[in-house]
Amino acid sequence: MPRILCVEDDQTMRELLREHLQDAYEIIETSDASEAIALALQHKPDCILLDLMLPESSGFELCQILSFLNVTQLIPILVITGQPAEDYKDFCLNLGAADYFQKPVDLTGLRRRVDSAVDRKPAERRSETRVRLSVVLKLSGLDVTGKRFEVLTATDDVSASGFSTSCMVPLAKDALVEVFRRGAGERYSGRARVVRIEWRDTSWQRYGFHFIEKSNQWAL
Repeated sequence: MPRILCVEDDQTMRELLREHLQDAYEIIETSDASEAIALALQHKPDCILLDLMLPESSGFELCQILSFLNVTQLIPILVITGQPAEDYKDFCLNLGAADYFQKPVDLTGLRRRVDSAVDRKPAERRSETRVRLSVVLKLSGLDVTGKRFEVLTATDDVSASGFSTSCMVPLAKDALVEVFRRGAGERYSGRARVVRIEWRDTSWQRYGFHFIEKSNQWAL
């Protein structure tokens, strides 16, 4: 039977999740972040349900740790929290979460998402797994005014299907850029679309890119 690790400090919520999932899944529960890491390493669950607001700990940090460790980085993490999605969803996805559910949770929708996450093959999960690999990139395209630009940027947040990086060039959602890896020369890596914009018009402005075509010169 597939196994789910539920990291949630609200006992009522844990009972509710168990009631809706235990017919098809073995449920392991904890309210402690340190114990959650130990349980994940020991039991290697097929999916992790994670609350952000844990006693004496941060669900954000736990999400990042589980997404980074070799043993757990392919396990899909579904965040379940009372924190508003418009404030935290993109941030959690950037940390490595597979999806975000705001309380009160649509349990039917959550069940479908859990089933989908567990059914995916490890190779399919790997295409979404973000790893810490430092690369220098050149991005080329058109900004929001239609002006052509070229900019160098560095990032350590990459996956087989895309990357996230800081960039001060104003770009529109769905804008296309050509991507080149810089190092010993310059290698064309493909074309990518802007799928996420964080902290727009601030000094921390950051974009999430997804490849629409990719060469064999990409980092992963």
